[in-house]
Amino acid sequence: MHGLLTIIGMTLLWVAVTIAIVHVLMDNRQPAKTMAWVLVIFFLPVVGIVLYLFFGINHRRERLVSQRSLDLLSKRSMLSFVEQQNLRLPEKHKQLIDLFINQNLSLPFKDNLVDIMTDGYAFLPELLKDIADARHHIHIDMYIIEDDALGRLVADSLIAKAHEGVKVRVIYDDVGCWRVRHQFWEHLREEGVEVHPFLPVHFPSFTSKVNYRNHRKLIIIDGKTGYIGGMNIAKRYVSDTWRDTMLRLTGGVVYAMQRTFLIDWYFVDRTLISDRDYYPPLITHQPSATTTQPSALSPQPSLVTPNNCLAQIVTSGPTTPYPEIMQGYMRAITAARRYIYIETPYFLPNEAILFALKTAIMAGVDVRLLCPRHSDARFTEWASRSYLREMQEAGASVWLYRPGFIHSKLMIVDDVLTTCGSTNVDFRSFENNFEANIFIFDEGTALRLKKIFLDDQSLSVRLEDVPSWLHPHFFQRLWESLTRLLSPLL
Repeated sequence: MHGLLTIIGMTLLWVAVTIAIVHVLMDNRQPAKTMAWVLVIFFLPVVGIVLYLFFGINHRRERLVSQRSLDLLSKRSMLSFVEQQNLRLPEKHKQLIDLFINQNLSLPFKDNLVDIMTDGYAFLPELLKDIADARHHIHIDMYIIEDDALGRLVADSLIAKAHEGVKVRVIYDDVGCWRVRHQFWEHLREEGVEVHPFLPVHFPSFTSKVNYRNHRKLIIIDGKTGYIGGMNIAKRYVSDTWRDTMLRLTGGVVYAMQRTFLIDWYFVDRTLISDRDYYPPLITHQPSATTTQPSALSPQPSLVTPNNCLAQIVTSGPTTPYPEIMQGYMRAITAARRYIYIETPYFLPNEAILFALKTAIMAGVDVRLLCPRHSDARFTEWASRSYLREMQEAGASVWLYRPGFIHSKLMIVDDVLTTCGSTNVDFRSFENNFEANIFIFDEGTALRLKKIFLDDQSLSVRLEDVPSWLHPHFFQRLWESLTRLLSPLL
């Protein structure tokens, strides 16, 4: 009897393995990713099937927001785009700008001011000041908000504004905040803050969507000030050993950030918010003394400085037809003529990005990659080593940051184009996560971020000067190769 049950169990297991493998093959995803899943399912059938159910099912064909709702949520930002005076798109970047408009409805906005913050000591005091100055609304779309001293400080600031009548809305990622106690969110709700998790994982209904996370870091205050970059709200970001990049923005591009948040809010709350109050008018001069002043809780007009700093907010996610941010990287890399400088905490590029970077090197472009010497994710570090070594062998200049962990997600191209946001150069960011990046077409901003990159490089060591990475022994190289095989799944 026992033997019969074993035979039946094994038969059912291999039927499940066959069904899972056929499902992977029929999804027609990238061959490398297909092969990785097939091998995991075949050689580790029980573990492989469980992992595939949790992390492998492709939801790119789903539409989370209806087209009608998307049109309504985009209406205000589109009208503001039309209203821009003397908007001139740089000819050299017109194809990239048009790509984002056509694929993502990512409109370009001018007259932007960019403040660059490279650590939590600069970011968090500025954020707390802006929260304290808020008059109408505060919108936060964050991958991680920790229940630690810093998270509670921000939470108390939000509660204080909610008590003043300011609308405070918070989206947090359910998986990114798994360790946060339920009471933390309930306290915010009880005090008047509207809080929603993104794609909450309730077993078993959302089990297959645990792999698709909202990795965005967006903050919009009164429709006039926006933050975007790599920093979450957690105590570890205020540390001498944590290097990151966060941008504080004022100007027209905040409209695009607002649109991104309101689309996410519609998804989590099913509330359409398209009021003009969330898109305050842009003015280039102070209101006169005779101008009627708004009420205490109405948004003030946004004062902008006319300039040629053009920017687009670009989002991507597993439910959109194309990986838009990855397409932007591809276009920027292939259009580069002088240099490409990239900072990323995790370097696990797919074949398209890897080939584009190698092609740029062969064309004489100075390609530099800067990654952490020691990662916060050991398995990912092992998987990335072979990719970095491959880039170094292809002619790239590869640098490993020494003072601590560098979490900055940054690319500068030819003194004219920069992108910064939540996107890592890896499979997960390009294909699985909901991400948001800003693409800035402005020489001044590019030169400032270039200096930051070169300062980081001066604190780094060349890959070729780290023998254990450049010439690993046999078993280390074998382990790197095995982890690289799984890199499409990380």
